[in-house]
Amino acid sequence: MPFTGDVLARLDADAAQIIGKYPRPRSALLPLLHLVQSEEGYVSEDGIQYCAETLGLTGAEVTGVVSFYTMYKREASGEYNVGVCTNTLCAIMGGDQIYAELKQHLDTGSEGTTPDGKVSLEHVECNAACDYAPVVMVNWEFYDNMTPDSARQLVDDLRAGNLPSPSRGPRRLCTWREASRILAGFNDDQATDGPSAGPASLLGLKIAKEHGWTAPVPPQDEQRSSPAGSEGPPGEPAGRVPGEPEAGSSPRADTGAQAT
Repeated sequence: MPFTGDVLARLDADAAQIIGKYPRPRSALLPLLHLVQSEEGYVSEDGIQYCAETLGLTGAEVTGVVSFYTMYKREASGEYNVGVCTNTLCAIMGGDQIYAELKQHLDTGSEGTTPDGKVSLEHVECNAACDYAPVVMVNWEFYDNMTPDSARQLVDDLRAGNLPSPSRGPRRLCTWREASRILAGFNDDQATDGPSAGPASLLGLKIAKEHGWTAPVPPQDEQRSSPAGSEGPPGEPAGRVPGEPEAGSSPRADTGAQAT
């Protein structure tokens, strides 16, 4: 249904702030889509038309973007969007089983929302948290090292209003509409709340420190840090970085194949 006057006034004020961050209005399309999604829980035809008129775009241009990104929903989404990672590592660690059992437990079909409007279920690609596989995300917050049992308990708690804290990051789980508003650029001051990286993510760094390992210095950087006038490699003038053109020469003089 069309936005009411109150909603339009609120959207216009927020949209002005978003658009003001970009050199061209059309560049603000992605956050503006998150903004309209925060109003209805999905991007409706009215939301598409609002973005088009506000940014001077056609409805087809906006629809093309909405249909490309899975973060924008075209139908009403639940208060808590549960995404089960089914990419390679999470899948073989149990993600496929978690998704199959949640689909049966919630009776939502392949991707759908529970009748009470609380939980939507979807399978998602890599969540960039392979060190905690299998991973489930709720409104883009991490729930790590999940099992079918813990996943069922998670969605039951969400439906009952007993919101479990994410494994990492903010202690408070926001709703789907709140998450959309955050992605539109209106922060909730939770970005620095809680740990962003856990022990598994930092294990490599811990081992390196214990052994005194450091990353090798690239030869070019090492040469640049040597004292001016020091002797360079054979064939290179003293004090000059290997491969660096002589004064007055063109860096593209050697071969036209280097000019891209």
